[in-house]
Amino acid sequence: MTRQIVFAVTLLITFGVFFYTINRIISYFKLTRPAFTVRDFGKRFGIMMRVAFGQAKIFRRPVIGFFHALVFWGFCVILIGSIEMVIDGLAGTEKALKFLGPLHDIIMVSGDIFALLVAVSIIVFLSRRIFFHIRRFEGIEMKRRSHLDAAAALTLILLLMISLITMNMGYLGYQEATGGSIEGIYPVARILITLIPVPAESSRIIYEVSWWAHILLIFFFANYLPYSKHFHVFMSVPNVFLSRLEPLGKLTNMDNITREVKLMLDPAAPAPAPADVPAERFGIKDVEDSTWKNYFDSLSCTECGRCTSVCPANITGKKLSPRKIMMDLRARMKEKGPLMVRSRSLSGGREFNDNRSLLRDYISEEELWACTTCNACARECPININQPSLIVDMRRYLVLEEASAPGGLKAMFNNIENNGAPWQYSAEDRLNWAKDLEIPVMSDITSRGKKPEYLLWIGCAGAFDDRYKKVVRSFVKILSHLNVSYAVLGKEETCSGDPARRAGNELLYQMQAFQVIGVFKKYEVSRIITVCPHCFNIFRNEYPDLGGNFEVISYLQLLTRYMDDGKLKLDPAALKNVSVTYHDPCYLGRANDIYDEPRSILKNLTGNFTEMDRSLSFSLCCGAGGAQMFKEAEKGEKEIFIERTEDALKTGASVIASACPFCMTMLTDGLKYKNREEDIRNLDIAELVAQSLGL
Repeated sequence: MTRQIVFAVTLLITFGVFFYTINRIISYFKLTRPAFTVRDFGKRFGIMMRVAFGQAKIFRRPVIGFFHALVFWGFCVILIGSIEMVIDGLAGTEKALKFLGPLHDIIMVSGDIFALLVAVSIIVFLSRRIFFHIRRFEGIEMKRRSHLDAAAALTLILLLMISLITMNMGYLGYQEATGGSIEGIYPVARILITLIPVPAESSRIIYEVSWWAHILLIFFFANYLPYSKHFHVFMSVPNVFLSRLEPLGKLTNMDNITREVKLMLDPAAPAPAPADVPAERFGIKDVEDSTWKNYFDSLSCTECGRCTSVCPANITGKKLSPRKIMMDLRARMKEKGPLMVRSRSLSGGREFNDNRSLLRDYISEEELWACTTCNACARECPININQPSLIVDMRRYLVLEEASAPGGLKAMFNNIENNGAPWQYSAEDRLNWAKDLEIPVMSDITSRGKKPEYLLWIGCAGAFDDRYKKVVRSFVKILSHLNVSYAVLGKEETCSGDPARRAGNELLYQMQAFQVIGVFKKYEVSRIITVCPHCFNIFRNEYPDLGGNFEVISYLQLLTRYMDDGKLKLDPAALKNVSVTYHDPCYLGRANDIYDEPRSILKNLTGNFTEMDRSLSFSLCCGAGGAQMFKEAEKGEKEIFIERTEDALKTGASVIASACPFCMTMLTDGLKYKNREEDIRNLDIAELVAQSLGL
C-alpha cells in the first residue's frame, strides 16, 4: 500500500505541474488571432496517418529518416507499456494488461525490440550532434542552450530505453528464479540475460529499481518537454492534423482588406465596423497579431533545420532562416505572453506594450525580404509548418501599416497602379508581342456573337519581356496548329496582382484581382490557359476567395492532354542529339504538384533527358519568386540564380528547359554570368515543342 501511495502522490504532482504548464500555454493562445475553421476531418485524419504516423516527410531523407521513424514508432508502442505501468502503480498489480492475451504478448515483444532500436537510433543522433559537423544543426538561432537542450532530451530518451531494457531483464530473471509466470515475450532481454548473467537474488532489485527509474523518467520527461524543443513529442501529431489543407502556393486572404476594397469599389456597400471599435492591425508586427496556428507551429517546431537547409536564401549565405522565424515567434511569446496575461487581468492585455516587437527586435526586415516564397521550407517540414505564410504576413504589416519596402518593390507597386504592369509599359502596347500574327482578341470575337473555348492569359512578361514574347509566340503557333479555340484580352489585360501580393501589398493585389475578375465575368470566361506559373497559381488558388472561380489550365497540362490524345505528335528527331535538363518552377512544382507533365513532354522530345541533382519537389528556386524579380537581392555569399545555374551546368546538358518567365530570366542571367550563353541555351518547353513541329 505504501508503494501505491507514493506512486499516486508522484503521479498527482506530475499531472499538477503538467497541467499548470499547459494552462499557461493556453492563456497565450487566447492572445492570438483566429485562423481557419477546422473542418474536413476525414482528410485531416488521412494526412495525420500518412505524415505523422507514416513519417512520410521524414523519409524524404531516407537514412536518417529511418532512424527517426524508429524512434517515433517506438514511442507509440512503448506508450502502451507505460500506461500499463501507471495502472500497475496505482492498483498494486503487475502486468495489468495481461488479460489481453496474445495482444499483450505483441505489445511486450514490440516494446522490448523497439527499446533497443530506439536506443541505437538515439546513439546515432547523439553521435551526429557531438562528433560530426552537420550544417543544418548550426545557425545564428542555434545558441548553446539549443544544443544543450537537444543533447539533454536525447540523453533522457536513451536513459528511458536503457531502464526499460534492464526492467525487462530483471523481470525475466526474478520470474524464472521464483518459478513465476512470465507475462509477455522479451527477445532482447532474453538475449541480454544470457550474455550478462544476473544473480537470481539481484534480479528483483534490478527490476524494482529499473521500474521506478523508468516511470520517474517518464514523469520528468513529460514536464521537461514543454520547456524544450522536444515539445514536438506532444505537439507534432496534432499540428499535422491541423495542417493547412490548401495548396502550398496559396496565401491566406485578408478579409479586412476585402471589406475595404469592396467599399472603395462600391460606396453603397455595408459600412465597416463603427469608429469606436479599435482598428485591426494589417499583417503581423508582434505575437498578438499572429494566429493560433502560427503559435501552434512555433511550439511544434523541432528545430531540425530541414527547412533552413533547403531555403535558397540561406543556402546562398543570406540572413533568412525559416527555422529562426518560428523559434523567434515562440521566444517572443515566452517573453511577452506572461506580461500580456498579467496586464489582461488588469486592463485587457492586447494593448500591453513593452516597447519591443517580434518585427525588428527579433526578426529583421532583411530576413523577411530575402524570402522567395518558394515553399521549399514548408514542403520539407516533417510536421507541415507553413513558414512563408508568417513571413508574408509580416511583409503585409511593413507595406500596409508603414509603407515600408525596398525601393524596387515600391517602383513595382507604382507601375502596377499606373500602368497595370510591374514595368513602365503602357496597356496600349499589350499586343505588340503578336506583331505579324493573327491573334483572336476577346472583344472582337464576342462582338461577332462568338465565344472561344479558352481565354489565353498572356501575362505581363509575355506581353512586355522581349525574351518571353518569343515563348508566347511559339505557344500560340502550337494552338493554331492544334486548332484550339482561344482568344486573348489584348489591351484589356492587366497585372494579376501576384507580385504585389507576394510583396505584402494586399490592397493593391485585391484591387487588381477584382478588376481582372470583372473582365473575366464580362466575357463569361470559364476556362483559362496560362503560360506563367504565377498567374496559374493565383487564378487557380487565390482568386476563388474573391469570387473568381474558373477552370485554370497550365499550358503544359494542355500540351500533355493533346499529346496523350494523339493530337499532338512530336518529332523526336528534331532534338535527337540534344541533351536536355529541366528546371522546376516553384509555382508549378511545389505550389501545385505539376511535375509529370513537363517531363512527359521532354521525354517525348528527346531521348537524352537528364535530371538535376535537386529536382522535382527538391528543386532549388531560381531566386525570382516572392517579388524578388523586382528588387535587389539581399547580401549573401552568392546569388540564388547562380547557384541554380550551377546545378544545371553539372548535368552537362546543352539545353536548360524552363516553364516560367521569371525562371527564364534568372537562368539566362546565370548562363551569362558563367560565360556559357554561347554553348548552352535556355529554352521554354513551348519553344522546344514548336521546334519539334517545325513551327
